[in-house]
Amino acid sequence: MKAIRYYRYGSADVLQAQDVDEPGVGDNDLLIRVRAVSLNALDLHHLSGLPYIVRTQTGLTRPKAHGLGLDMAGTVEAVGRRVSSFQPGDEVFGSDSQMLAEYVCIGEDKPVVHKPPRLTFEQAAAVPVAALTALQALRDKGQVRRGHRVLVNGASGGVGLFAVQIAKALGAEVTGVCSTTNMDMVMSVGADHVIDYTKTDFTRSGQRFDLLIDVAGSRTLAECRSALEPTGVLVGIGSQSKGRWLGPMSRPLRMLMVAPVARQKMTFFIADLSRDDLLVMCGLLDSGKVTPVIDRIYPIADVAEAIRYLETGHARAKVVLTI
Repeated sequence: MKAIRYYRYGSADVLQAQDVDEPGVGDNDLLIRVRAVSLNALDLHHLSGLPYIVRTQTGLTRPKAHGLGLDMAGTVEAVGRRVSSFQPGDEVFGSDSQMLAEYVCIGEDKPVVHKPPRLTFEQAAAVPVAALTALQALRDKGQVRRGHRVLVNGASGGVGLFAVQIAKALGAEVTGVCSTTNMDMVMSVGADHVIDYTKTDFTRSGQRFDLLIDVAGSRTLAECRSALEPTGVLVGIGSQSKGRWLGPMSRPLRMLMVAPVARQKMTFFIADLSRDDLLVMCGLLDSGKVTPVIDRIYPIADVAEAIRYLETGHARAKVVLTI
């Protein structure tokens, strides 16, 4: 089978399309014919080995794992003898590691579920990491309630567009922050208000919010807190820091330092890829309250081009590869 592999850290140029053995199927496993995979920022960190703190998990001098891709959608090809929830022919989506391959093997207990019929494979592949990050940021960390005023800074990205839609589904009044060219898209997914950051600084607008979902990480903690109610919550997801040692992790460290003396609650987190929460998302997707948005779709042969596009930082919504 065909698979995308890399054996040293670097740019998209180190990626190789290889013929590898089809994975074996254990008693509790699913063999899935992958149809689509979406890319995430974490794929860029794994590929480059930057910031260096990433290498404590991925390998100090060379990558321990040789595949990319966390999110996939496809068709069950075969199941292990103890698998009871799936059968060959089922259309599924979910998350694991090294998904950029024609076939992958995933345990039945992993975050993999049946694909909502209304979604294409490309749409389903765009869901897991981004949508679960948005869901957990709003529901668990932000404890959003009906009537809350929620600001999403970085509303036109993969996580941001899901955050806007999920916040609306939970009954919040949602304001999205994005560039001029992305305002219509953010409004189209349900934002009540949109702030064009090229013209207006949301931290100086005089508006106050109950919850700020900070995907962009484009303002200081003090500036973000100034846009919150005294009892508001700041949930950090992204950061623009490019430091080679800590990179985006420098922001949560600053949050830890400031949190003890700040009245507002501040938290930074990485999503837990939970099967239960993926089922929650299925409900929102089935009902039409949430719809994945895709920027570009590439064939797997153009994976390097897709990676380079994601690296520009200008991708809107999700970038997906078909296999």
